Amino acid sequence: MTTRTNDVALLAARLAVAALFLPAGIGKLFGLSGFTAMLASKGLPYPDLLAVLGVAAEVLGPIALILGVAPRLTALLLIAFTLVATLISHSFWTFPAEAQAAQQTQFFKNVAIIGGLLFYFVSGAGVFSISRFVGSRGSSRGIVAPAE
Repeated sequence: MTTRTNDVALLAARLAVAALFLPAGIGKLFGLSGFTAMLASKGLPYPDLLAVLGVAAEVLGPIALILGVAPRLTALLLIAFTLVATLISHSFWTFPAEAQAAQQTQFFKNVAIIGGLLFYFVSGAGVFSISRFVGSRGSSRGIVAPAE
């Protein structure tokens, strides 16, 4: 594949992942009390703080993805958020038998999202990004130039 094709694919992938997170984050932002109540109902400590941190990750992370800013940091933030959210909401083995299949699907969907974010971590944002112009020491691929 040509470099241009790779960069278009990286942009499309960033936009696709952002399209998953950003609407959910905005929904939680405007329903913060409900999100906080859900976290509290699961017995989590500091649900107010966790709700704000979750919303911040789910809104700021996709914006950074869209812009291609700090790809490694963005990938790690969204991986951490997805992992925590998965363990809180989709631990399928804790659900009744009739709900396990649906929760297992959601669990492995989130594992796949983490896989895509790991690809972003190693590949960087590509040339269609702000990281190409700032913070990348001349590299078009992310914060740290990969070994070639």
